[in-house]
Amino acid sequence: MIGVVDKMRNSLRQALAGAAAAAVEAGQLPPVELPEYVVEVPRERDHGDFASNLAMLLPKQARMSPRKIAEILLENLPRSVQWLERTEVAGPGFINFHLDPRWVLEALPEAVARQSAYGRVEAGKGRKVQVEFVSANPTGLLHMGNARGAALGDSIASILDTAGWQVTREYYINDAGNQIENFALTLEARFFQLLGREAEVPESGYHGQDIIDTVRRFIEEHGDGLLDADCAKRLDTLVEYALKEKISAIKKGLADFGVHYDVWFSEQSLHSSGKVEEAVNRLRERGHIYEKDGALWFKASAFGVEKDEVLVRKNGIPTYFAADIAYHMNKFERGFDWVINIWGADHHGHVPRMKGAMEALGYNPEALHVILMQLVRLFSGGEIVRMSKRTGQFVTLEELVDEVGLDAARYFFIMRSADSHLDFDLDLARSQSNDNPVYYVQYAHARICSIFRQLAEQGRSIPPADGVDLKLLQEEAELALARRLADYPEEVAMAARQLAPHRIARYVHEMAGLLHSFYNVHRVITDDVDLSNARLLLVEATRVVLKNGLGLLGVSAPEKM
Repeated sequence: MIGVVDKMRNSLRQALAGAAAAAVEAGQLPPVELPEYVVEVPRERDHGDFASNLAMLLPKQARMSPRKIAEILLENLPRSVQWLERTEVAGPGFINFHLDPRWVLEALPEAVARQSAYGRVEAGKGRKVQVEFVSANPTGLLHMGNARGAALGDSIASILDTAGWQVTREYYINDAGNQIENFALTLEARFFQLLGREAEVPESGYHGQDIIDTVRRFIEEHGDGLLDADCAKRLDTLVEYALKEKISAIKKGLADFGVHYDVWFSEQSLHSSGKVEEAVNRLRERGHIYEKDGALWFKASAFGVEKDEVLVRKNGIPTYFAADIAYHMNKFERGFDWVINIWGADHHGHVPRMKGAMEALGYNPEALHVILMQLVRLFSGGEIVRMSKRTGQFVTLEELVDEVGLDAARYFFIMRSADSHLDFDLDLARSQSNDNPVYYVQYAHARICSIFRQLAEQGRSIPPADGVDLKLLQEEAELALARRLADYPEEVAMAARQLAPHRIARYVHEMAGLLHSFYNVHRVITDDVDLSNARLLLVEATRVVLKNGLGLLGVSAPEKM
């Protein structure tokens, strides 16, 4: 469904096209073919409600200055454009449109009628997109970086779904390779230690207390029967038990964080199914592999990467890069039109290699989009929190949620763009004040709900939109609120296009500010029934937008606070 902003934009586009045709017919312009031009909302409100660059794109065809073309277009603009108050030529030839402020009021009944569907757009046109995020090694607990990736990935997936994409959320389980070998040796060492035998954890092993706890639980359940078992059997049994426990804990931790996946994809399955070998063979057939020093190398340098990469070691064992290529090949084989990965910033060098590998396999490298996520620092009392008080190691996702709550954790991770370093202030996240941005937004929603409780106590309810005289909304604060909530579908489309959930966080915060400014000056329920009804529709539309926006971020919209 097209929102009021898009309707007005389309109306102005048609008016400009009509003006160009009329100018050509009148001989004021030579025959011209209209280029791809925009009608957009200017960043500065002083520049009007909409602006167009059409005149800036026609000088070569029309053989006259952009300003002159703009003046001719405005002279021929149909006078029947609804809500249009005045136009102007600005700068080198931009056309600015100023509308009657009441044009946005049509958004109110639309928002109220559509409720949770308000803001849904068809930008994705049902195309398939996969969002792969977190994908932490199943060898330990989820930390702050994983938490930020979880909040970002889940919100991006929700935004894309609302923008008309067919979304799959996916977690890649790294259950093969060196980290699993080191994991196995760590488990074995702890197993021996707990049963009184001398053993050392490898330097490249895992030294967390959680590993000791896992092995202790294994011994409690299965005893010491593996002490004298075949080494391979002992390692396989311990790894199988520990992986099952760790993956189960990861699933629970993410579910408690409001994150649910459609697919949990095993790296090991790529090896056992022959997909890694298939990917290597396809690259070889396409002429992108050569042999050197007994190993197989991918010609990454042919795709703008600084150096070539080993795919299969001289011992015949594929590298992690080979498995990763097979995994991404598998993604495109499953028919995804767009593949999105969220990786830590330390993986920046891996991005061009993977894009090059996809191009080498015949896929469009632009269909793979990697979001590089910067680090998180926790602060409390103005000091950096480096260790968990509970474990003496890094602060886990579970501990953070226990400390500040799910809503604050989700919102704080999202309110900055992924490529920005994030300083997470624990004291601010815990505070119940307007300085806390998530509290500020949630309080706006709860404030509106309290109005409706007062209304119910008077035996009244929100009136049907068709019986409300919206023209009574004339105050600056009323129209500012209506204007911004009309932008919501556009904000969703933009956030999807830019993969930028922080836009939605910023938007709902701005909406909350407009609601508080309105509420502090104007009463909603008054003796003037008609005005009250118009304002009730306004705040209900605002409540819908706040709830929907918070929902995209995985944050609740409480009715009482």
